[in-house]
Amino acid sequence: MDYFKDKIAIVTGGASGIGRALCRELSRNGSVVVVTDINSEGAEKVASEISTGGGRASAASLDVCQAEDVQQIIDDVVSEHGRLDFMFNNAGIAIAGETRDTTIDHWRRVLDVDLHGVVYGTTAAYQVMVKQGFGHIVNTASLVGLGPLPGGASYCAAKHAVVGLSTTLRLEAADLGVKVSVICPGAIDTEIFQASTYIRLNRDELLGNLPLKAMDVNRFAKRALKGVARNREYIVIPFTARFIWWLLRLYPGMLSPWGRHICRDLRKYRTES
Repeated sequence: MDYFKDKIAIVTGGASGIGRALCRELSRNGSVVVVTDINSEGAEKVASEISTGGGRASAASLDVCQAEDVQQIIDDVVSEHGRLDFMFNNAGIAIAGETRDTTIDHWRRVLDVDLHGVVYGTTAAYQVMVKQGFGHIVNTASLVGLGPLPGGASYCAAKHAVVGLSTTLRLEAADLGVKVSVICPGAIDTEIFQASTYIRLNRDELLGNLPLKAMDVNRFAKRALKGVARNREYIVIPFTARFIWWLLRLYPGMLSPWGRHICRDLRKYRTES
């Protein structure tokens, strides 16, 4: 896709999962990719793989919870390349468990990464792009940023906020030359299921009984970038996720019984400690 050729792109959370797949796909489409992650070794590995394959990539250690560090990465990239074309705010974590079992510290951990990290990346990149008069901010939310998720209140709240931030900024940014899109993945085959924190839940039994088949992450990345190239406001992938989203918009109360069923199923895997 010519939309990404010779463009400068920063990806947060680029060492694994969706972030890694986006980095690779951006490179395949000709972008210069800056792979950032709190896992600096993982980021270096992804950048090295891209470079070995003939692409252009560099890596940087980044904790998206630190606003000053996010700002510094963006300043460094603009200083080196003269501009910033894409900012992919993708880094995220998840904590699974009923709200009655989660603590304020759990909430802080999720909101610091999944919401504040996106806010820091969005605001810093936006200032640069407004001055340039061009650029595209792409924030990774989730299907559960469009509807409820029993057993994931903190994650759901953060992703709803990311959707609200992205769609509001899109309206403000349009006349200033800046584009904003929000990616809302459904079930995607990434490490996040294994890496998540499970509160009073039997993780192995729960993961072994997930109801939806996860989409291949590389296929997801290709389709997601097609949505970015078309300047889609919402990029909801795969089809099952779009179908659920359509139902939520057309018949808001229709899925409530399903949600209660999911909650009851979740409680089958609840433990005493």
